[in-house]
Order: sequence, then structure tokens, then C-alpha cells
Amino acid sequence: MANGNGTNGNGNGRQRVSAAVERVDDKMRGSQAWNSIFRPGSVYRRGYTDSPRNRSYVIMNNVLYHLHPVKVKRHAVKVSYTLCLGGISFFLFMLLTVTGIFLMFFYQPATASSWNDIKTLETAVTFGSLVRNMHRWAAHLMVLSVFLHMCRVFYHGAYKAPREFNWVIGVILLTLTLLLSFTGYLLPWDQLALWAVTVGTNMMGYTPVFGSSIKYVLLGSQQIGDQTLLRWYVLHVLLLPFVIVIFMAVHFWRVRKDGGISGPL
Repeated sequence: MANGNGTNGNGNGRQRVSAAVERVDDKMRGSQAWNSIFRPGSVYRRGYTDSPRNRSYVIMNNVLYHLHPVKVKRHAVKVSYTLCLGGISFFLFMLLTVTGIFLMFFYQPATASSWNDIKTLETAVTFGSLVRNMHRWAAHLMVLSVFLHMCRVFYHGAYKAPREFNWVIGVILLTLTLLLSFTGYLLPWDQLALWAVTVGTNMMGYTPVFGSSIKYVLLGSQQIGDQTLLRWYVLHVLLLPFVIVIFMAVHFWRVRKDGGISGPL
């Protein structure tokens, strides 16, 4: 009899604790702070019911879920069709961002110290040589993967209606990728970088009408110096990545809006 009363007592205690937890949960989910964070249709909102409408709200109101479409065509997930070149290009860009931030801690864009900063990074910084080589090889591979991605899109006819606009966005992204690679090539400020700047700015200087102005903007003065390196550094770490992120967002959005990845020929 005593054991039975003890069991009933434990059961009643668990019920009281469960009821208290539910009251706290209901009060928290009904608070203004909670409702300001979680939008209507979220599974974390109070009064959520499992229905097709609310399930669609869960997808549309969640950032991580909304990055992926609700439905994917069967051919779009075949490695033999896409070769994952678009995803590889995006992964390499993220890798370049992470490794580039690491390198920025040990690099100063000044003609007198840039080369020494690179040598110090490779010889005196823990994992410095590894991260720099990851950054360099990822840059080479990104140029290759973006180019092959464009070839794959052209081969499959994905530039045709209704995807003409996204094809133009892809061409712009390829150009920006090449510029990003070229500006990074100059930052060690060795002999290769110095003559690359010289040849590149001289070629741009022959642009009709605006050639001399473009050359002056890129050099920062009448001749190559600290201002030149600083401007190419800002282009590489700030302006070009910012523009690429915007165009990539438009590119991914248009893939979704244009009916997903194009079908087989």
C-alpha cells in the first residue's frame, strides 16, 4: 500500500511539474518579445497547427529553409548533369573569404613592407603558409570552376529563354572573378606584381576618351607607388567581394524564379 501511495505521489509530482512547464511555455510563447522574433506560421509560435498553409509559412519565414526550393527536379540533383560546378564555385568563394580574413591580420598594404609581411606570414605565423596556399589555390580553382560552369550552362542551352538575363549575370560574375584574381595577384608586391600592374594599367590607359583618367584612378598618382597598392588592396578585399555577393544573390534568386536548373536537351 505504501509503495502504491509513493508511486501515485511521484506521478502527481511529475504532472504538477509538467503543468508548470506548460504554463511557462505558453506564457513565453504568447509574450510580445517572442512574437516579435518568430513570424506567423512558425512552429515556435503559439497556436501552430500542422496544415499545408502553415507548413508553407515555415519554409517562407525561415532563412535557412528558404535558401533551398521546396521541390527540386530530378535531373537537377544528378552530378553527371551539373557536375556541381555552381556549388563548387560558391564554396570556393566562401573559402577565399575565410582565408582572406585570416591573411588580413598579417598584411599591411605598403610598398615598403608588403613583401616582408608575406615572408613573415609564411615563416613565422602558425599555419600561415598553409592558409596562404589554400587562399591562392582556391583562387585559381574558382576561376577554373566558374569558367567550366559557364561552359556547362552554354552546352546545355541554359542561356536561352527565359534565362537570358541570368546568363548576363553569369558573364558579369565571371568578369568579376577574373578581376578579383588579378587584384589579389598584385598584393605580394614582388617583381611579378609590379610588372603586372605596369602592363595592366598601361593597357587600360589606351582606352578611348577615358584612358588617361582610368589609369590615374587605378594608380592614384602619375606613377606606381603606395597609393597604387592601397587602391588595388581596397578593390580586392572590399569593393569586388561586395559587388560579387550582390550579383551572386541575384543569380541564385533568378535560378529559382526562372524554373530552377534548365532541363536536359
